[in-house]
Amino acid sequence: MATSVKNKIRLGTLFLFLLLLLSGGVGIFNLVSLKHDAISILRNNYESLDYCHVMQQQLDSFHINAAASIQRFEQALRRQEANITEPGEKIVTQELRNNFTKLKSGDSSLALVSGIRQQLQYVLKLNMEAIQKKSVLTERRANQALTYISLIAAVVFLIALTFSFNFPSVIANPIHDLTEGIQEISQKNYQHRIHINSKDEFGKMAAAFNAMAERLEYFENSNLNKLMFEKARAEAVINSLKDASIGIDKNNIVLFANSQALQLLNLQASDIVGKKADDVAKRNDLFRFLLTDKSTTPFKIVLNNKENYFIREIIDVPQEQAKSIVIVVKNVTTFKELDVAKTNFIATVSHELKTPLASSDFSLKLLGDERTGKLNSDQKELVGQLKQDNQRMLRILSELLTMSQMETGKIHLDISPVSAREIADNALAATSTAAKEKAISIKLQIAENLPAVLADKEKAGWVLVNFLSNAIKYAPRESKVDVDITNENGQVVFSVRDQGAGIEKQYQEKVFERFFKIPGTKTNGTGLGLSISKEFIEAMSGKISVQSEPGMGSTFTFSLPAG
Repeated sequence: MATSVKNKIRLGTLFLFLLLLLSGGVGIFNLVSLKHDAISILRNNYESLDYCHVMQQQLDSFHINAAASIQRFEQALRRQEANITEPGEKIVTQELRNNFTKLKSGDSSLALVSGIRQQLQYVLKLNMEAIQKKSVLTERRANQALTYISLIAAVVFLIALTFSFNFPSVIANPIHDLTEGIQEISQKNYQHRIHINSKDEFGKMAAAFNAMAERLEYFENSNLNKLMFEKARAEAVINSLKDASIGIDKNNIVLFANSQALQLLNLQASDIVGKKADDVAKRNDLFRFLLTDKSTTPFKIVLNNKENYFIREIIDVPQEQAKSIVIVVKNVTTFKELDVAKTNFIATVSHELKTPLASSDFSLKLLGDERTGKLNSDQKELVGQLKQDNQRMLRILSELLTMSQMETGKIHLDISPVSAREIADNALAATSTAAKEKAISIKLQIAENLPAVLADKEKAGWVLVNFLSNAIKYAPRESKVDVDITNENGQVVFSVRDQGAGIEKQYQEKVFERFFKIPGTKTNGTGLGLSISKEFIEAMSGKISVQSEPGMGSTFTFSLPAG
């Protein structure tokens, strides 16, 4: 029994070869038999006919040349005697020999010659009848051989045809099953199995394939369980977050949205998870706002008939050559309420303190007036220090009050076309005394054909004064401050450049924050001036910025729309 594909192919080829030998052997056997019959007829009968014809010819020519005829007759008779094959032929041939002996001894009677002729005719008749019988027998055997050969050829053809259809399946079917199994595995159908019960190479291959599929199925199930566990844990973590969180992958598909986010968006999980972010944005205004708005200011959402404030934070998650994002929406309502309470408290305290401080400032002026009485030098010094402290407190309260007004939106802006030169002249006049005290020269340069500025004259002047005051404060003695006013792309740009110590890059964005002071500075200040300036400029649709390098001075700039 074949146990390998190689042996099966070898046996199949040998089987076909044996069929070929069988059909060829039967044909050859019958051909040889027919050839033997033909040779037998030729040798046994046809030669006897030839010998008899020769003897008849010599008998006819006996009277012409008796000696030559007798010699040739003798030769033919001897050959005939050596070729006796048919029943009765031997007796006739013996009688022919006796009569020929008489003929040679000189008896040439008519009766003797006639007897010889009859005997020759009888031999011819026997061989002719034998030839006829053998011809019939040979024809019968030829027909029989043809029948056998045709039958065997038909059987061989049917066997070969069946073999040609069935034998390739021995090779092709297992290969087809293997190909189908590989395709199923490639589609992650790890439950597919190949059923080949043979013990050849294909059977071993099927066993190895099934073992591989079983192993892959085990790994798939274990990985799937692990992934499901990790997914459930991730969802639990996400849903436990207090802040609304939405995850979007690199293909712009929404991966998750926790319960807080679904509550804000007023959506179900099936309405957003697994969907294109753009498609969800078309149906939900808040989601579209979270995707497209780039501002960092708090926004308001009404929930349960109550105003709530939120801020949005976008976290980038690198992923191969692209990146996914997580949108975190934090509820800052509590902080907003605290900030409003703080602003109201500062405004109230500032307003309440400003009255007694103004009263004490008036009292200090009266003390300094000699009409109320003369003061000695120590008393004058004390009163002067009290005046400076009082003025400083009034300035701080004024800035705090201005800041609280900005935060509550109660400050009034009178926006109208204003001359940039007028703003600059007023600011230079307000800071000229401070500049003279440090021997600082202020150089003003205004571009030609400068348009009017669309701004609140008082607030714009306050900002420029703040810039100049800071430049004079931080610039070294006997240095220079440059004030440039230009027109750039429909904006009037005010720049104040000093020759001070400069600001490190890490602090340049923070100088506009409230109460911020650059570490290491020794000058006194509230840290509110630049913050208020930023609020004023942005309220007038302008921009404010700073450019500086340590040791190279600073340039503070604000721009306002041209009127």
